[in-house]
Amino acid sequence: MRLTILGGGGFRLPLVYGALLGDHAEGRITQVVLHDVDPARLTAIARVLADQAEGVPDAPRITVTTDLDEALRGADFVFSAIRVGGLEGRAADERIALAEDVLGQETVGAGGIAYGLRTVPVAVDIARRVTRLAPDAWVINFTNPAGLVTEAMARHLGDRVIGICDSPVGLGRRVAHALGADPATVSLDYAGLNHLGWLRGLRVDGHDELPRLLVDAELLGSFEEGRLFGADWLQSLGAIPNEYLHYYYFNREAVRAYQEAEQTRGAFLREQQATFYAEMERPDTPALATWDRTRAEREATYMAHNREAAGAGERDASDLESGGYEKVALALMRAIAHDRPTTLILNVRNRATLSVLDEAAVVEVPCSVDANGAHPLPVSPLPLHATGLVCAVKAVEREVLAAADSGSRATAVKAFALHPLVDSVTVARRLVDGYTRVHPALAYLR
Repeated sequence: MRLTILGGGGFRLPLVYGALLGDHAEGRITQVVLHDVDPARLTAIARVLADQAEGVPDAPRITVTTDLDEALRGADFVFSAIRVGGLEGRAADERIALAEDVLGQETVGAGGIAYGLRTVPVAVDIARRVTRLAPDAWVINFTNPAGLVTEAMARHLGDRVIGICDSPVGLGRRVAHALGADPATVSLDYAGLNHLGWLRGLRVDGHDELPRLLVDAELLGSFEEGRLFGADWLQSLGAIPNEYLHYYYFNREAVRAYQEAEQTRGAFLREQQATFYAEMERPDTPALATWDRTRAEREATYMAHNREAAGAGERDASDLESGGYEKVALALMRAIAHDRPTTLILNVRNRATLSVLDEAAVVEVPCSVDANGAHPLPVSPLPLHATGLVCAVKAVEREVLAAADSGSRATAVKAFALHPLVDSVTVARRLVDGYTRVHPALAYLR
């Protein structure tokens, strides 16, 4: 089978290839096509993959191309992990938002809207090309904002595009470990949107063990989300939120931590990756060792500003290991290609799963996956406080899609102004002015 990876020069790509190297099942991926608009990045990552494949019998063959149509032709699966505007764009998103005292994170708040406005037109073009050049391919979307981008692509690809994220996987793993359970055997009651979901139950042998966790402050303090949100707040919610909800529940503290930091997350990654790719231009650089060292530093600093604001301390060593989105992607491809039913938390069209949203809205929920794709499973109704956030953010996503489709600047302003973390129409207008000045990809807004 042939897997095409869009954003093939991206830094995290070796995680995906590493998962493929461990797959020895019949009918596995045998060819990986890397596509990127940056030839130097493609060359660098191809070197890392070559080091990974050394000594591995029948490692998937790697080819690289900067021609998108060539990359898509003949694909069985398309993995999309593009970044429109690069890390320079992410750093600008953060800087412009923080100057207005609002959050600029790449998927949440003003930064997520700006990133979505840049990305949706490109994602839609990719979806249209897939329908023409690889109509039988399944598209796995990891491009952020993952739920929004998946919904944009689904308007052209239907159920053949599925969004993935590693946040629910990590949350479920940490809660299972806190309860002394095997993460591979538990059943999660999780629902919401991408980066806006709540774990409301964790079943072991059919019994919900989450209530046992919620009454034990010591257990709650033993894992990342417990330290990030605090035991008392989790007990008040009666659920464990996705870590990204820290931006909503502790917004002032998060914004202040970002403003007081020496550099934002985007600026840190921009500098770190610039150093990595510059090192990779030297032919004597040990590719895999250099990548692995850089990755470890990247993972250790993930959501560092939030942990600092919450006094949560350093990340646990177990959270620095791989085993996130790349394993979700591999499990998803196996289930579809070989009709091996499995259950995964994915971003798919709602149908009737969350009654407060229409059937076309992309939601993040547990799904049964087989040869016919991903099918959302029934979940508990969201509590009112969660319903309010989900509906508000989905309304913003719909305005982003409308602005990308129409090119309407007024609609883009509406998207910013309606977001719960943007507190003024005047601020929304200034944000649109600031983003359109620095991002050529937003020149379409008029």
